Amino acid sequence: MCRKFVYGVAVSDYNFIGRSQETKRLLNDFRGGINVILMSPRRLGKTSLVKHVCGRLDPDDNILTVYLDIFGCKSEYDFYNRLASEVLKQTASQRSMWLEEARDFLYRLTPRISFSPEPNSDFAISLGITPKTHTPEEVLGMVEKIAVRKGKRIIVCIDEFQQIGEMADSKQVQARLRSVWQHQQHVSYCLFGSKHHLMGSIFLHHSMPFYQFGDLIALDKIPTAEWVEYIVSHFADGKRTISTALAEEICRFTDNYSAYVQQLSWLVYTQKEEGERVDEADIKQASEDLLATNEVLFMQMVEPLSGYQLNFLRAICTGVTKNFTLSEVREKYHLGSYSNVNRLKTALLERDLIEKEGEELKITDPVFHKWFQRRMMV
Repeated sequence: MCRKFVYGVAVSDYNFIGRSQETKRLLNDFRGGINVILMSPRRLGKTSLVKHVCGRLDPDDNILTVYLDIFGCKSEYDFYNRLASEVLKQTASQRSMWLEEARDFLYRLTPRISFSPEPNSDFAISLGITPKTHTPEEVLGMVEKIAVRKGKRIIVCIDEFQQIGEMADSKQVQARLRSVWQHQQHVSYCLFGSKHHLMGSIFLHHSMPFYQFGDLIALDKIPTAEWVEYIVSHFADGKRTISTALAEEICRFTDNYSAYVQQLSWLVYTQKEEGERVDEADIKQASEDLLATNEVLFMQMVEPLSGYQLNFLRAICTGVTKNFTLSEVREKYHLGSYSNVNRLKTALLERDLIEKEGEELKITDPVFHKWFQRRMMV
């Protein structure tokens, strides 16, 4: 049975909404062998979009896709091990052939396999790649060799790519990656991540190796009209009724952030039984539940912040969006010296708690913004 609303994981099929133009553009890039950089704040559905597009590729396209999440990779060789193992697992023609292909494409391996006790679960590969066994060029070149051997093109989709920017000697690591990837003829890359500011520092600065690496796509929020149609129809599928106006209220409260729209819609949906109609009290209660559900996460976000950093967020919550260095603003919100304001802004941008829109600053997460206004204003 289809779940009516899904959040916290990538969505597909029945739960995937909109993105027709982005889907068309990504499909064209994938089929044309164009590298892609997908950027947006978190919770807007980047992973869902990429997986959706990979599923839309036709067998006649002669393309293999590989998806890997590198959030847990803390070093350059953590990344190489993850890349090699996932490419081998996801391109092997049979599950039993991955070890043979690993030894074929990468020599001097001491691979280990671990299986989950759960039936039909995936298996994990540890290849034992180290600086003593393989150079970066050997590992990075493996994907091209596999593509040529199989007579196919490969698209490698790397989620949480901002982890590369947090590694030691990050700029040198990026330079090594680009120096190999830019010469590959049978492999293209789709790079995306959840830390918008760090992704920008990797891809938007002239001095960085990945500047102009591929088609840069800035993912925007799904329009309210599309969300309203989705919400109303999914309630109807569950034999419940919600008006267009109340569906719009869900969008307003969440600022159209995909994961939050799905989550709040689900909280409203679960309050009603078959045949019942949603009212304003249901929306209000579900909105309170949404804030309460995320409170532990939000508390973890503010716990490491200094008093000055909290004051900076308070200023934004009261409507200040620029000119933070003006003496009257610094004094009113207790932001410290002129130079301290710039340090505060940089620190909060790096944490992705705030983002720039032109010359103005805003809190990145709309639900966190509402929670902060209620819980942290003094």
